[in-house]
Amino acid sequence: MKSEDITSIQYGGNHYKKRAIEPWHVWEAYDMNGWEASALKYLLRYKDKGNPVEDLYKCLHNIQYLILREERKLNVPNQTT
Repeated sequence: MKSEDITSIQYGGNHYKKRAIEPWHVWEAYDMNGWEASALKYLLRYKDKGNPVEDLYKCLHNIQYLILREERKLNVPNQTT
């Protein structure tokens, strides 16, 4: 299957297709890892799905994990406790 064929498909709604750019193009351009990509995905779709607050919490959860990872790299005490 060709790349353009794959990128023209969206399962489960049209909340990404109706935007100028799809999240996975940003993920690729910025070489994002899974947590970064998930945070962006939830942030970009929260207005278009059935439960916006839930998607914002999912975004926050991914960002909190990224903060924890960065703190561990810097050997910084956890700031959330």
